[in-house]
Amino acid sequence: MRVLGLLSGTSHDGIDVTVVDFDERDGMLRGTVLYADSVPYAPELRARLVAALPPAQTTLAEVCVLDTLIGQAFAEVARVAAASVGGVDAVCTHGQTVYHWVEDDHARGTLQIGQAAWIAEAVGAPVVSDVRIRDITAGGHGAPLVSFLDELLLRERAGVSAALNLGGIANITVVDGEGVSAYDIGPANALVDAVISAYGLNPLGYDEDAQIALAGSIDVELLEALLADPYYALAAPKSTGKEHFYLGYVREHVAALGRDLPVTDLVRTLTELTIRIVAQDVRSVGVRFLAVSGGGCHNPLIMDGLRAALPGTDVVLADELGASADAKEAILFALIGWCTMHGVAAVTPGGTGAREPRILGTITPGAGPLRMPELVPELRSLALATA
Repeated sequence: MRVLGLLSGTSHDGIDVTVVDFDERDGMLRGTVLYADSVPYAPELRARLVAALPPAQTTLAEVCVLDTLIGQAFAEVARVAAASVGGVDAVCTHGQTVYHWVEDDHARGTLQIGQAAWIAEAVGAPVVSDVRIRDITAGGHGAPLVSFLDELLLRERAGVSAALNLGGIANITVVDGEGVSAYDIGPANALVDAVISAYGLNPLGYDEDAQIALAGSIDVELLEALLADPYYALAAPKSTGKEHFYLGYVREHVAALGRDLPVTDLVRTLTELTIRIVAQDVRSVGVRFLAVSGGGCHNPLIMDGLRAALPGTDVVLADELGASADAKEAILFALIGWCTMHGVAAVTPGGTGAREPRILGTITPGAGPLRMPELVPELRSLALATA
């Protein structure tokens, strides 16, 4: 089965897409990545999306419009990708998260938009969507779903190993001989990107090659205040998002200093925050192998900082696991699509906090009747390769 995976992450800067050709035999799943790309949102669509995100006020009319516009953008990306490989059998879309409701340290709801029917119409294949909420109904956080893929890729390694994703939010999956644990650590690129966009420091919206951060210095007082956030002391499983870590959060902390702060120092301090919170959690569980993915893995200051702070840990890119550091989450959603179509629960309870695994998502039929493949009783292993 060829499955096309789609997502836009917490950086909400564009759409990642991949096509994976899966072959399963007796619970052994092999996936060959046939296509991978990342397509930026049109500037006007991204600006409209950002303007509607919490804590901004919006309307149901605007949510409806964005649901359609983002769905159409996803559909066009999927159409091009599917055509490039001669068609696909199914699609799985994460959509765009616009709100993740956490209250009293529990996830209560989550909302991803980008209407799946547009994708089904453009590609003609069934589309799995709305994949996070089923985990939440079973007591999980709906995140990090990537823990399912990470556990499959790391389970054969000796000792304590982990996979780290540095998107808008940093999340980690830790695998040892006793099981798996996964959770959101805190901000990776979210706060830096928010500052860069607010100050117009880079039209790309991020600190390319850490050039801005490297021009600044760490403000110790601000860093200590940021590190005191109660979220970091919460026990796993836990999840967070831009509802907590956003531009206003930064401005409140800077205002509390009662003095001016050069913007380069601000970016440097926020970058150091990511290094500190990640290194602290990696050290605390004795991780010896750390595979890194997401946009933050291209930030040399973060990667050099992690390697310096973790001398006893082998810090590598996720490519060493067979999953491209840039395409890993798109591969995840292709995998979730395959699992849902085959009746496999694509959740690791230790990864999200759910009581039990659940089959994820809602299925929108394609151009013809919905025909489900034969069920797979158990998925025991996964091997990934690139065509």
